[in-house]
Amino acid sequence: QEKQTLTSYRHFFPETHTMPNWGGGNKCGACRGTVYHAEEVQCDGKSFHKCCFLCMVCRKGLDSTTLAIHDQEIYCKSCYGKKYGPKGYGYGQGAGTLNMDRGERLGIKPEE
Repeated sequence: QEKQTLTSYRHFFPETHTMPNWGGGNKCGACRGTVYHAEEVQCDGKSFHKCCFLCMVCRKGLDSTTLAIHDQEIYCKSCYGKKYGPKGYGYGQGAGTLNMDRGERLGIKPEE
């Protein structure tokens, strides 16, 4: 009889139906865990746990004054400058013309 009861409710909950996220929060952009309002930091339309809102390189905690965004990645301003900033004389690269380093050693894929 239990099987008959379950099948009689099938029209209310078809197999393709996904259950709602009752009481849950958004998913963290870093760890993909549920983020509840009290622990939420929002950045660029994404939610993060306060403890997950870290620089992608040095893992320092970020806030609105130290944040730099590139594509979908978040950095502290120092690491952002090292990874995407200008290269050449006056930027710690020595005298001469601008360096053509596009960041391959830091894991950046060249744009085509």
